[in-house]
Amino acid sequence: MTVTHTIWSSFFGRLRTVLGAGATILALAIALPAHAQSLPGKGVRVQPIKSSIAEETFQTLLVSRALQRLGYDVQPIKEIEYATGYLALANGDATFMAVSWKPLHDDFYKNAGGPARLSREGTYIGQSLQGYLIDRKTAERYKITSIAQLKDPKIAALFDTNGDGKADLTGCNPGWGCEQAIEHQLDAYGLRATVTHNQGSYSALIADTIARFKQGKPVLYYTWTPYWVSAELQPGKDVVWLQVPFSSLPGEQAKVSTRLPDGRDFGFPINTQHIVANKTFTDKNPAAARLFAVMQLPVADVNAQNLRMRSGENKQADIERHVDGWIKAHQKLFDGWIAEAQKAAAN
Repeated sequence: MTVTHTIWSSFFGRLRTVLGAGATILALAIALPAHAQSLPGKGVRVQPIKSSIAEETFQTLLVSRALQRLGYDVQPIKEIEYATGYLALANGDATFMAVSWKPLHDDFYKNAGGPARLSREGTYIGQSLQGYLIDRKTAERYKITSIAQLKDPKIAALFDTNGDGKADLTGCNPGWGCEQAIEHQLDAYGLRATVTHNQGSYSALIADTIARFKQGKPVLYYTWTPYWVSAELQPGKDVVWLQVPFSSLPGEQAKVSTRLPDGRDFGFPINTQHIVANKTFTDKNPAAARLFAVMQLPVADVNAQNLRMRSGENKQADIERHVDGWIKAHQKLFDGWIAEAQKAAAN
């Protein structure tokens, strides 16, 4: 064999090796899942926000996880109260909030610029109830079914916790939106003289309310779902919802009927929760916009996670684990959201 022949044989051998490797790389590229090939959010910074309610971390982190799968550079969640948060979103100082209540937050939404500056598509969490409840024992003993009955000083005094003769209502933090509705209804239903709306730290107030319940004392409080309180004090078993004499809400909700299809009226319409985002961001990022529109989280799953937090699993690492566990248990659904988002980016 000549030297020339040996050189050419060696060359073609290496060429076959290179070509073979190239074919392998090509085959792997074709076989890679779509999310590995398409990262529409690469290089784009995202700032999530939420209120001071710790239980909102779960649904917010779930959105962050999905955005990260799309390549977005998602920052740690910042806490900010709702009214300021909507303005931050409208001004581009924040990117999204996963707890936009409709219609409860409609005034915040409108005051921040509405659809001209904010995007609020799809329904993230449905069937969110809120209203007033009392312990079942007192309700049955005194036949209390409506909050209007608290106009009677004798009935109101049953829920007096500080000796002033007025009912003490565990209410809503200033800035949450629900406090405006409660304040409005105290006037609308003629309760101002007999009911005190206790505000401050809701978590501390409701903890005291639950402690009173466990001592066998009457309790009167406002709450909402999804939230852990209704798992601890179960409506129908431990407590009962109070009805209102007629629908009456302030601001953008003034014409909203709060009567349910079955005729009951708890004073608040059934709300839906949405992912609200800066509109400039969603206009420039169709993948994120589509993701926000298609994500859906069952109320029962949020309640279950919130109860785990109430039971002691409330550290950041715990909530991260809850989110990862939820994704693993719903992997097909989660991957479907990502695929929808990637499809929007490709169009």
